[in-house]
Amino acid sequence: MTSPRGQVLEVPHGRLSFPQFMPDATRGFVRSLGSDDLVRCGVQAVVMNVFHMMQHPGSSVIEALGGLHNFSGWHGPIVTDSGGFQAYSVIRKDSKLGSIANKGIIFHPQNSSRRFLLTPEKSIRLQLKYGTDIAICLDECTHASDPFEAQRQSVVRTVNWAKKCRTEFDRTVKRRYISKEPRPLLFAVIQGGGSRDLRKECAEQLLEVGFDGFSYGGYPLDAKGKLLVDMIKYTRELVPAGFPMIALGVGEPSSVVHCVRMGYELFDSSLPTRDARQGRLYVFELGFFSQSESPEKVFSYLYARDKKHMRSKTSISTHCDCLTCSNYTLAYLHHLFNMRDALYFRLATIHNLRFMMLLMERLKGETR
Repeated sequence: MTSPRGQVLEVPHGRLSFPQFMPDATRGFVRSLGSDDLVRCGVQAVVMNVFHMMQHPGSSVIEALGGLHNFSGWHGPIVTDSGGFQAYSVIRKDSKLGSIANKGIIFHPQNSSRRFLLTPEKSIRLQLKYGTDIAICLDECTHASDPFEAQRQSVVRTVNWAKKCRTEFDRTVKRRYISKEPRPLLFAVIQGGGSRDLRKECAEQLLEVGFDGFSYGGYPLDAKGKLLVDMIKYTRELVPAGFPMIALGVGEPSSVVHCVRMGYELFDSSLPTRDARQGRLYVFELGFFSQSESPEKVFSYLYARDKKHMRSKTSISTHCDCLTCSNYTLAYLHHLFNMRDALYFRLATIHNLRFMMLLMERLKGETR
């Protein structure tokens, strides 16, 4: 299957080349890094989240300060997640914290008396007010293990919400972006859990409505934490190659390689930055230079806490050109990690993000 791999996607605040990994700046920031750090790592875009931003600092604050770009100091493309997955996750853990109905999602933040209603229309209005480059339709997320009827209800609701998002998006864009090119883009989310029939039904109905791109919806991993390769691949095959697709929540390097080779173009996840903070660093395996390599052989983990690094004079990786590898030894990082110093979090996060950007460059080379 072909995909728009050589395509450059033009959005209001820049361009995205494919494939591209986008770190999660869920609450308006990538933990421990500033925008200049992200630029030096080669990051092209970040993902921020309506669910969190509407709570803190609040939509009125973001709008008063001129949108997310001005607020955060990040002036490249921003993809805004609708908040559906996060709200669903909160409610799944504790049903007392909210509920999902045809109208939208009601949720109560933990330890707060506030009540939020997130409808498809409100999600789109907020994303556009925030100054998003790519908005994502509100959807009802499910877990791959949920029963068939729950998956069916999710598809029906997701499609209905997507139609409302499309209407609200077109109405708002027509009013606010009359003379501006390029305009923001709108992506829909394909749900259906582990059912091929439901995935097909959802994709066909969303394609009929018409969107700029699509996303794989629902948990991308099974109960054992393994990538749902067959369903993810099948879902990509349901969408014509001319439409870019986001593999939402996919960030483990070998999983990214799998998905790129299936035809996915965009990825977002907090995993690489979270791994970095927890002391798990990514290192390229020497053999990863061709498509014949197994995705599992792309990289290995290096653990900053290991005592064997106590006197190491080497960097994390001789194949990485990041600020960390160019200036600091493993011995120093080991020391910073044990001291739990904030500098460790910054240096480790820079390395893992630069690794992901170098991985994207290598994967681009596979398709040229």
